[in-house]
Amino acid sequence: MGWLDALKRCARNFIAASGQGDGLTHRLELAMRWRSTGALMAVIPESSKSTPTLNKGLQTRVGGFDTICQALDYAALGETGYNFFNLRGEVSACLPFSEVRRRALDLANRMATRFKRGDRLAIVAETSPEFIITFFACQYAGLVPAPMPMPVNLGGKDGYILQIRQMVAGASAAAVIGPAALTDFLSEAATQVPGAAIFDFQALFALQGNGAVAEPFGPDEYCYIQYSSGSTSAPKGVIGTQRSVNANLTAITRHGMRVSAKDRCISWLPLYHDMGLIGFLLAPLVAQISVDYLATSDFVRRPLMWLRLMTEQKSTLTYSPSFGYDLAAKRAARAEAGSINLEHLRVAGIGGDMVRPEALTAFADAFGPLGFSKTAFTPSYGMAEATLAICFPELGAPVSVDAVDMRHYTRSGVAQPASAVTSPEHKRGFVLCGRALPDHAIEVRGDDGAALGERDVGRIFIKGASLTPGYYSDPESSAAMYEGDWLNTGDMGYLLNGQIVITGRAKDLIIINGRNIWPQDIEWAVEKVAGVRSGGVAAFSVDDGRGERIVVVVERRGMNDEALAALKREISVVIQNAAGAPAEVVLARPHSMVMTSSGKLSRAKVKLKYLDGAFTETPAPRAAKPQVVADVRA
Repeated sequence: MGWLDALKRCARNFIAASGQGDGLTHRLELAMRWRSTGALMAVIPESSKSTPTLNKGLQTRVGGFDTICQALDYAALGETGYNFFNLRGEVSACLPFSEVRRRALDLANRMATRFKRGDRLAIVAETSPEFIITFFACQYAGLVPAPMPMPVNLGGKDGYILQIRQMVAGASAAAVIGPAALTDFLSEAATQVPGAAIFDFQALFALQGNGAVAEPFGPDEYCYIQYSSGSTSAPKGVIGTQRSVNANLTAITRHGMRVSAKDRCISWLPLYHDMGLIGFLLAPLVAQISVDYLATSDFVRRPLMWLRLMTEQKSTLTYSPSFGYDLAAKRAARAEAGSINLEHLRVAGIGGDMVRPEALTAFADAFGPLGFSKTAFTPSYGMAEATLAICFPELGAPVSVDAVDMRHYTRSGVAQPASAVTSPEHKRGFVLCGRALPDHAIEVRGDDGAALGERDVGRIFIKGASLTPGYYSDPESSAAMYEGDWLNTGDMGYLLNGQIVITGRAKDLIIINGRNIWPQDIEWAVEKVAGVRSGGVAAFSVDDGRGERIVVVVERRGMNDEALAALKREISVVIQNAAGAPAEVVLARPHSMVMTSSGKLSRAKVKLKYLDGAFTETPAPRAAKPQVVADVRA
């Protein structure tokens, strides 16, 4: 839900950032224009033709590699690779795996003269050939890449610099690398990291070698450090090892999506997010299949371009959070006749946030007549601490939605099925997200640590070969994450027919008078009210010294005082019906929400804004030590 609001801001010419008057918008637009004209890719030859779907003469090997370098060495023997499309749907660059390997090896030897093996490099993960070549060069040089976000979703220059500074410092990075348009910001972010060098991609590619020969990572070494979005604290660096990453890639491609030589991927997901990095940079590589990229910002501007490219490239595999399908469905009426045919798409994966059944229904209704089969929907479950995916449903089966009586759920902690007499406002559909992949396991536990039965809601634990060994340079958080071999995901859910059902984050939970209330229930209900901005609602609880109470911050559209008062009354009624409890309703200006780097709503930071009086003329009353009851971890 937060992603949608964040990316809409990007599409609105970065209005949220430009309001700060800090020059960030100009630099972002310069970077985008630079990329779209090919200037950023000056070291990469432009191409008007994408790589083929089928490899001629190379037998497909789906996973089973020990290292990422080994996977690229094999894929480079074929003709497939990475393709980049611009806003007009034209191929702006084409990188066969063979070219990626050649350039990565060359850059790795150059980098070996400048950096020590094992150094961490913070790299802005723009959807570009430069980032991809640099990422793989790190693999061949034994350097640890730490992908960082582009500043698409932020509160201006200061917010972006703080986020990057925390990541660079957390990794003790030897260098910070990114587009030239962001060099000044990256330099400022790295000021507190002694010795961190600043490179734009062209300067990095221009490094002079001295004959040094790079040494690739081995199976028991690092692959990358992926930073969380830092929604409640400093970002945590999830360690991906060669062994854990390749175990997950093998499980996803062989068993989750059952990839074959005839498959072709398409993605608009950012490469700093695990769904983009693992799902659509590395997974296609280990199966030697081509992937077509549309930049995230371009998807937001023209969501139907995602579907048009699927049509033209005969794509079979894609993924998106629910909002991506919802956004495309809302633009369906703008599709040119004959421009969209989705008959080849066999996996339309959903992940990255809670699955919203209504978004899938809207997409299927809009594009079913254009060849889309709703059995292509593949709701899965995973997290960066498990590399990417832990659970997949049976491919080709209809999406299963469990309708639950939320009154019983909040009182008993049991997901009792809704009945014919359950009122619509007390009924909620939860999507089943499949079973654990081979060599992995999933378990739901109660507060006493014992495994729970079906429909009993508890904390979700996972184990398997894909799990991270911990967070980089954070032994305390790493130890707290595990109970023996089992990783505490921090998610809540239940099992049904052997499949996992996700109900929310444990830290999101609002507890009022002993009742459990999920903020999503409130937020999704309020979003349906006319005059409320989509993705512009945050629900949380505060302790004002007299007990917990619910606060709901709502972004509203421009209205007069009378209309605002009426809107507030309507929202209050909706909240009472959805949560069975009263709430303080705060009507806020557009762009008041705070998002993480991956575009998810940061309820904790919206709450802090509320407590600091950002939405009122005077600060709200706060206890000496307010409890963060409904914060989130991205």
